[in-house]
Amino acid sequence: MAFSSPSSLLSSSCSICNKLNPLLFSTQRRRRVSLSRSHVIRFRSRRFTTVAAVGDSGVFTSPEVAKAFDFTAEERIYKWWESQGYFKPNSERGSEPFVVSMPPPNVTGSLHMGHAMFVTLEDIMVRYHRMKGRPTLWLPGTDHAGIATQLVVERMLAAEGIKRVDLGREEFTKRVWEWKEKYGGTITNQIKRLGASCDWTRERFTLDAQLSRAVVEAFVRLHEKGLIYQGSYMVNWSPNLQTAVSDLEVEYSEEPGALYHIKYRVAGGSRSDFLTIATTRPETLFGDTAVAVNPEDERYSKYIGKMAIVPMTFGRHVPIIADKYVDKDFGTGVLKISPGHDHNDYLLARKLGLPILNVMNKDGTLNEVAGLYCGLDRFEARKKLWSELEETGLAVKKEAYTLRVPRSQRGGEIIEPLVSKQWFVTMEPLAEKALQAVEKGELTILPERFEKIYNHWLSNIKDWCISRQLWWGHRIPVWYIVGKDCEEEYIVARSTEEALEKARKKYGKDVEIYQDPDVLDTWFSSALWPFSTLGWPDVSAEDFKEFYPTSVLETGHDILFFWVARMVMMGIEFTGKVPFSNVYLHGLIRDSQGRKMSKTLGNVIDPLDTIKEYGTDALRFTLSLGTAGQDLNLSTERLNSNKAFTNKLWNAGKFVLQNLPHQSDLSAWKAIHDFKFDMEESLFKLPLPECWAVSKLHMLIDAVTVSYDKFFFGDVAREIYDFFWADFADWYIEASKARLYQSGGDSIASVAQAVLLYVFENILKLLHPFMPFVTEELWQSLPNRKEALVVSAWPLTSLPRQAESMKKFENLQALTRAIRNARAEYSVEPARRISASIVANSEVIQYISKEREVLALLSRLDLQNISFSESVPGDANQSVHLVASEGLEAYLPLADMVDISAEVQRLSKRLTKMQSEYDGLMARLSSPSFVEKAPEDIVRGVREKAAEAEEKLTLTRNRLAFLQSTVLVSN
Repeated sequence: MAFSSPSSLLSSSCSICNKLNPLLFSTQRRRRVSLSRSHVIRFRSRRFTTVAAVGDSGVFTSPEVAKAFDFTAEERIYKWWESQGYFKPNSERGSEPFVVSMPPPNVTGSLHMGHAMFVTLEDIMVRYHRMKGRPTLWLPGTDHAGIATQLVVERMLAAEGIKRVDLGREEFTKRVWEWKEKYGGTITNQIKRLGASCDWTRERFTLDAQLSRAVVEAFVRLHEKGLIYQGSYMVNWSPNLQTAVSDLEVEYSEEPGALYHIKYRVAGGSRSDFLTIATTRPETLFGDTAVAVNPEDERYSKYIGKMAIVPMTFGRHVPIIADKYVDKDFGTGVLKISPGHDHNDYLLARKLGLPILNVMNKDGTLNEVAGLYCGLDRFEARKKLWSELEETGLAVKKEAYTLRVPRSQRGGEIIEPLVSKQWFVTMEPLAEKALQAVEKGELTILPERFEKIYNHWLSNIKDWCISRQLWWGHRIPVWYIVGKDCEEEYIVARSTEEALEKARKKYGKDVEIYQDPDVLDTWFSSALWPFSTLGWPDVSAEDFKEFYPTSVLETGHDILFFWVARMVMMGIEFTGKVPFSNVYLHGLIRDSQGRKMSKTLGNVIDPLDTIKEYGTDALRFTLSLGTAGQDLNLSTERLNSNKAFTNKLWNAGKFVLQNLPHQSDLSAWKAIHDFKFDMEESLFKLPLPECWAVSKLHMLIDAVTVSYDKFFFGDVAREIYDFFWADFADWYIEASKARLYQSGGDSIASVAQAVLLYVFENILKLLHPFMPFVTEELWQSLPNRKEALVVSAWPLTSLPRQAESMKKFENLQALTRAIRNARAEYSVEPARRISASIVANSEVIQYISKEREVLALLSRLDLQNISFSESVPGDANQSVHLVASEGLEAYLPLADMVDISAEVQRLSKRLTKMQSEYDGLMARLSSPSFVEKAPEDIVRGVREKAAEAEEKLTLTRNRLAFLQSTVLVSN
């Protein structure tokens, strides 16, 4: 790929050149330029290179011709990667595969920050291991999302005046498939926009034929082992959707409500013999089967064993029982037991053998058990019942009460605890193996603290309700016999044909069968995801084991139980192996104030809008800075900062490119390639700044590689950021200008060119998994690129470094900082070059003096007036004395920095004003009326101001005294 001719080295578009080195002027050719009376830098004439990148499709843009990275290029780069097949696993590499199964987003979904987080983290892992040379496979796909998808299509049909039941199951399912084909790819395209380097040729959908076969096979095998059964148990019921929903699909919210106090008369007693219960759902009293008190509660001990009369039920009696479950200090200390409509009451009833009454229809209306209230909506019944309780004198009081209300995650309606006939999986034997997997070290959970939560949940696991009363999903592979009891006579089979064959063998050839109308919980198919997407159970064991078990599962900690633990259990059950070696859990994305993002608060940040404004790389880098398992507060300040990081990287690339020799200058390029930075003897021969930069890079490579392998992605990001910004951009790029912009032959420039290129291309490699787009664009602009960055080799580790040279350069940095601070303190104009006397022992002088050009450039010193000595200079008493480090000092003549007489006058006036302000503060503090009567925080504030003013006074007096003494000495 060819590029247009680059701009001039000194183009005004190069912000690094202009901002960091004001010595430079825009010019088309390098030439000798006099910069000050005594500081001269020679510019050698050199033509600049036009380099070729991989391919020739016009995908990439060089920073030499673009002021900043263009975010619109991201989609072009992504399509180019995909077209080249870079996302497919390269089995020729021969090493152990790295495999990740993407948590399948709902097919109805639209990209949110949760998606952006998991895509970023998984893509970091995948890109890193791909560069490490491992055959890398990231399996993408989407979930059919039974409830969510059916709800979306039902709403769409309702807008047309059509009801689902009017269409019938077959036609409705056909409409859902049509919707999926039209809109189902939205989330996939949005995930691609984030840079996800998945093998899209292997994309899966949970209702694909092969995955559907896997679901049926799993159900059949579990049933054959006696681990699936049918029964009537308490579930979370959605009256609007008319289906059971999982615990994950129920969200609890604090809402204002009421606590109703109701009299239950004691049968056979006087009018004063009654128990008062407090309930938030009085309509469920029609399902009461007992009234319970604590056995140690003396208030009610006389009633234990008697019967209570349930109000408004025409005298229905229920026993008054004693159980320690009742909290005698909560409410009235009396508990109504409604086993058909409360999870805790249901468990208590099963323990005590109490009957279970259901007073509610599937649509949320009351049934015939409620007598005259039959047919009323549950909330209408509540109002009417309370009104009639008040009329009959059985209503004690109604008080405001904050409720913890369970609502459907999908529809928003209030969920009703309801006993319903469902299909369940027996979980205890499956959970035992999943617990052992962690105990034996076969599965690692990161962060480690989540192991306790994982173990606790599996140790106290309940059976899993897997049936849903929906039309969209995997139909339960159970068939019933016409004319037979459904609970007693049914057939489990892999197909209708197989079911019919089994039925004929048992009941004769004229038997008729029909399939269970329910579908399986979406989480059932999701639990098979890591291995069903790889072809289980269709593929051979040999083919299957190529990519199984997978390497890591990355997901949010909020679904550790509902998805992760179930995948572990199913994986062990059906494949004999844990489906992944590691589980990496990330936290939630919150707003800048730490609040959960919600439409109600209006604090939702859209990833696609963020990408348009800040770029994908800045968003990914920001998200990656979090700590595993911890929530991350996302703010525009962070995004702006990392957008600036992208720009800094781009400008650094511009600087490197503009300082490389022309591609036709073979001798110059040979000189660059002759530097072998992976060899110790070559490294040790480098000048001090270059040896420091390469050594620091080699240390960085080792550190970030270790952090990558430990999944410490936040540490990786911070370490690369700090090295690039603080070491490479702020120090080495600046130091390199002393080589590039002075006379002395090509050899002195080639060492800087070689180091600039070597360090920068390795920075791009290290940073690529986090910021893939800008790094690939910059990589393609560098000369002699034979492959794309996305598939380039990861830098080698354990490369040489020179600790002594690093220490020496740190001394040079300390000296530079001291001089810069002194210049700032005395407000020396940036363009003004000053003299300096460097005092140190002979060893330090030897290596510092070798880099006098670097010191002069970085500290803005007059190159011709820098002296090095082992003794204090004669004009020390007229100079600012600096101690850079132990054994390294500098003396800066005051006359070079300021007009001493003018500065004495300025400081004298300033001192007078400061003294007046200080005296005023002290006067307030010496006044008893102020100190005794003013608020404590006001007095404390005045004391702090006085202390600060006193400190400034002392500093100003000292500086003024020093200047005055200098004037006297000078005179």
